[in-house]
Amino acid sequence: MNQLIDHNFTGSRIIHGDTFEVLKSLPDALFSGVITDPPYASGAADQNGKAKPTSAKYSSVKSANPLPDFEGDSKDQRSWTHWMTEWLLEARRCSKPGAPICMFIDWRQLPSMTDALQWAGWIWRGILVWDKTNSRPQRGRFRQQAEFIVWGSNGHMPLDRNAPILPGVFRQTMPAFSKRIHQTEKPLEVMRDIVKIVERGADGADCAGSLDATSTAPSIILDPFAGAGTTVLAALLEGYSSIGIELSKHYADAATARIETALSGTADSDSDMGVTDAGETDAA
Repeated sequence: MNQLIDHNFTGSRIIHGDTFEVLKSLPDALFSGVITDPPYASGAADQNGKAKPTSAKYSSVKSANPLPDFEGDSKDQRSWTHWMTEWLLEARRCSKPGAPICMFIDWRQLPSMTDALQWAGWIWRGILVWDKTNSRPQRGRFRQQAEFIVWGSNGHMPLDRNAPILPGVFRQTMPAFSKRIHQTEKPLEVMRDIVKIVERGADGADCAGSLDATSTAPSIILDPFAGAGTTVLAALLEGYSSIGIELSKHYADAATARIETALSGTADSDSDMGVTDAGETDAA
């Protein structure tokens, strides 16, 4: 039902499908911002390690709460950079002039991500830090307790845009294993802060996708790799409309259930719930 997504879209929706195919079906200049956590393809020292399932590569994945593996994480650095550039080109076409973009990444792929962002025509504007406050200790080494958020914009970004002053460092622990619904799920608290970089409507009104049924608005956030749907849920709670795209049917369904739970008010959606994001599951 992608044909129903146009510039009048409001609400929160998860689309089950491949990001490349879904983005090609969407109109130009639709999104007011892109916020996402793409597969890092970095959880191993060599290609043999990269080919392993994601559950075997990431130390944060615990057998006590087994979760399905996700695709797209076995590329080498060159192919990953090319793949990033390709979808970033299409996401830029679908974004409004001046729209911000924020993408999570680790230290290994940080240089490649900044290359891909600029090759796709976005302006690179900086790097934010997510301080996870803890990590596996290694004697004689620094803790790898941070991940990074590369951010930029689709062209010029006026200083008087309708968005607040935001921090450059976010200190928040990872979601609890018992509540996590995706292997690399990000904290809802962090995502609620990050979505605020997206400019609201000219009148400052909230979006119709929010829990406030009286709100109105034009700002739509895109997450091309919705995973646990935390971006879409954060957008919903902060008053934006949003669309998430997720390749895995398992995670797309979990994300849909998470958003429906938030909308029904049957759970504390402001806590880091153990489900994913948004709306309606569509086939691409």
